[in-house]
Amino acid sequence: TACILGPRLSWRLISYADVLCVCVCNWQTDYYYEYTECDSTGSRWRVAIPQSPGACTGLPEPVHGTECTFSCKAGEFLEMSAQECTQCAAGSYSLGSGIRFDQWDSMPVGFSSLATSLENSPNGDDRPTCNSSSWLPQGNYLESNRDECTVSLIYAVHLKKKGSVSFEYQYPDNNLLFEFFIQNDQCQEMDQSADTKWLKLTNNGEWATHTVNLKSGTNILYWRTRGVLMGSKGLKPVLLKNVQIEGVAYTSECFPCKPGTFSRVPGSTKCEPCLRDTYAGHGASSCTPCNATTQYAAQGSAMCKDRPPCSRKDYFQIHTKCDHEGKTQVIYKWIEPKICLEGVTGAESLPPSGEREPCPPCNPGFYNNDTATCSPCPPGTYSDGMKPCTWCPAGTEPSLGYEFKWWNILPPNMKTSCFNVGNNKCDNMNGWEVAGDHIQSGAGSSDNDYLILNIHIPGFKLPTSMSSHSATEFGRITFEFETVCVADCELYFMMDVNRKSTTVVESWEKTKTRQTYTHVMTKNASVSYTWAFQRTNQPSDVRRYVNDVVRIYSISVSNAVDGVSSGCRACALSTQPSSSACVPCPPGHYIDTRTSQCTECPPNTYLIPHTTPGPDACKPCGPASKCDKDHSFCYSDCHFTYAEGNATLTYDFSLLGSVGSLMNGPSFTSKGTKYFHHFNISLCGGKLAECTDNVTDLSITDSQRENGEGANAVKTFICQSTIIPATGRGFHTALASQSINLADTLLGVTVESTLDGVRARPELYPQTSKKVPDVNFYYRSLEATSSCESGRSAVVTLRCNPEKNTKGELSVPSQCPAGTCDGCTFHFLWESSGACPTCTERDYHQIEGACKGDQQDLLYVWTEPKLCIGGVNLPEKETLPCEGMEFWVRLGAGLGTFTAVLLVILICYFWKKSKRLEYKYSRLVMSANKECEMPGADSCAVMEGENEGDMEDEIVYTKPSLLGKLKAIASKGNGEHYEHVQLNSSHSKALVWS
Repeated sequence: TACILGPRLSWRLISYADVLCVCVCNWQTDYYYEYTECDSTGSRWRVAIPQSPGACTGLPEPVHGTECTFSCKAGEFLEMSAQECTQCAAGSYSLGSGIRFDQWDSMPVGFSSLATSLENSPNGDDRPTCNSSSWLPQGNYLESNRDECTVSLIYAVHLKKKGSVSFEYQYPDNNLLFEFFIQNDQCQEMDQSADTKWLKLTNNGEWATHTVNLKSGTNILYWRTRGVLMGSKGLKPVLLKNVQIEGVAYTSECFPCKPGTFSRVPGSTKCEPCLRDTYAGHGASSCTPCNATTQYAAQGSAMCKDRPPCSRKDYFQIHTKCDHEGKTQVIYKWIEPKICLEGVTGAESLPPSGEREPCPPCNPGFYNNDTATCSPCPPGTYSDGMKPCTWCPAGTEPSLGYEFKWWNILPPNMKTSCFNVGNNKCDNMNGWEVAGDHIQSGAGSSDNDYLILNIHIPGFKLPTSMSSHSATEFGRITFEFETVCVADCELYFMMDVNRKSTTVVESWEKTKTRQTYTHVMTKNASVSYTWAFQRTNQPSDVRRYVNDVVRIYSISVSNAVDGVSSGCRACALSTQPSSSACVPCPPGHYIDTRTSQCTECPPNTYLIPHTTPGPDACKPCGPASKCDKDHSFCYSDCHFTYAEGNATLTYDFSLLGSVGSLMNGPSFTSKGTKYFHHFNISLCGGKLAECTDNVTDLSITDSQRENGEGANAVKTFICQSTIIPATGRGFHTALASQSINLADTLLGVTVESTLDGVRARPELYPQTSKKVPDVNFYYRSLEATSSCESGRSAVVTLRCNPEKNTKGELSVPSQCPAGTCDGCTFHFLWESSGACPTCTERDYHQIEGACKGDQQDLLYVWTEPKLCIGGVNLPEKETLPCEGMEFWVRLGAGLGTFTAVLLVILICYFWKKSKRLEYKYSRLVMSANKECEMPGADSCAVMEGENEGDMEDEIVYTKPSLLGKLKAIASKGNGEHYEHVQLNSSHSKALVWS
């Protein structure tokens, strides 16, 4: 160490205190070289930078550096002291102008993981935070978070020239959002196409490679993940490995090989993995063999492990192929590679092979031609698997497809494989094993391996008689299965349409009893169906749950274009004489089994696809619904009529629009994620509702989505999506996920509370006292799910509410904020003035106005509350002539006076007549008392001078008629026309009344 004079020395006086002892800097230990930024001429300087500022002195002077575009070849690095490219030593490698990160025992220098805090819940209560959410190193790969938090993996790199970044990833779960984007040093996101920003899903266990070009300068790389919604199932994390960046212009050092790999010669561009039963440490130039007797090592191991005693986990059973005698037997094999020891304490031996047994029959559509294999029947023939192939009779055609129920060998169009999470492929492993009457999951190399079974269908072919139909069902796949698990196993059923991307159709967790599942194919396309089984999703490198299995007993696919035939179906024959050729039926026609001719379905019925030929294939549409012209489905034409008593209500729902939307919420998950349920409802007319899942389809263009290439688009009568807003989540767009079909069949429209087994629940909504009844639209979905074996159903209740506009307002019951209380039946209330009946003459009344100037107005007003819309209009105001009020008053007074005078006259008259009748009566009484007196002489005439009274005493009255009484009353006033009757014997003066 040399000491020099410090800077505080004075040229006049030197003292001991002014002498500083400073170390002279040594290259590589005290300082390193770095290049300055390139200037406008494209040149730069090499400068020395101390490891610790002020620790030493005597740094070299800056010198001219290499050209800015200078770079070394792969396998070399730039030796800065000489500024020359030098080969990497054995045990290391370089990419020349790139860097690679392939070891993830810990987070590499320069990488950081940042979690975004979740938004607060509306009630202000404490929610779990995201402080513990992070990307986790797992040795060979990085694993993302498994929760709903938004977590970003960040790495900043400065490129001297244009370059690129590439990485491998696994992205199996569509409930997780995964994006990769780039920012510059101003934190501005660089222009990037959707297909490079949004990562596409991968098959379970398979790794995909993603490459993006980078610009020169500073690039900040972001890998961002976020769980969409946490349901009953946990999220599958994103896995990331082998990150490689090109464009750094030079590397000043070589990268040592990671443990388990080596580079044998200098100047290597990569490191090779060690072979099986060998191992290597960090920066190794060769691999060291293990003790083959007591130790083992998998490929790419960093150390050897002791071989355990053999156990049941180390072998499996298979059925041998049928031999020439038609025999098979069960044999047992060690799982390869064999890592256990036989003959030690506690070790199990391989069980002996089973007895030779007769081979199971061939699967339907195949036959045994006296060989050890089953062959497919020739075109036009069929077989049940046990009999020879037979030609289909006239008037029938083969029903193409596949039906696998015997598993002696793997069918030729099926493949099985095993994918290890970290190493991509299991070594020498089959994912599934045939076992006679079923096929089951294999052992795998570790418990978190994906065991894959795949069948590819190149397309679907409808039966000839239905080939011209605009079918909604092209085919269906049905399989029977069971799972037996003690760990958190999961079975996935997936499909890949036209080799675009694999989507999960359905999945089952843990133990499930033997059951059947059916999926309907609604488009004619090439499709691969995949079953993937994973015993646990936790990182594992051992087999602990090998007894956790899934068994599939049968698989059938209908209408497969390359399928075989297990039977024949009826077809329509040509009308030409003696023709036996099958012909297609026009849409909406069924096959008459008696005549083998196409017959149109009756009016207002629709044709059920893939049913037995005959009239029963046409099903009537429900109440108030009608079929389309092709008899393919039923719909409402927006009109409904209801009769109650003498009144008939007519509805026109077209004012509500073709599709209604409802977004209810918000709701919050346990971690505080806000989400909404969004429903689209096609009430009537020909336009269907559509829901699109953009979580995994953000890279699909609009034109592709319109052509139906978006795998997660649902088009039906009623569909539902889960919407997650973008605010506060770090993403620039709202997310629509978990789009499902709630209703694809209209059952009918009625005011009744039950239809075809679906029940409306009016008690869930506020009661109304209005007299207009609610109208219920009943729907059903034919897609069965694990929780709804009979499919989902829905009821849309239309309620007349004049306070709402014609579009109205959709709502769900307050007791069921998700729209359903049981998960299978959904209820909606649509209140609108457009749901009111059409107006008629009963809905208004007349009001008479006052007379003004001999004119009177007649007005018409609606009866309140007005519970109708459209229909008849109010009549115009009418004006009629009228008389003044004084005339009617005078007329009434005159009539009243005349009536009063007349009554007084009549009273006086009848009072006088009453008096005279009283007098006459008294005279008659007196005459009756003189019967004992001697009678006078008879007289035949009235003597002169007799008074009127005496004359009246002489009269004998007889009972007159009513007309006679009136005449008598009228004649008594003048004393004329008296009637005289001669009295008999001595009673001449007695009056006789009859």
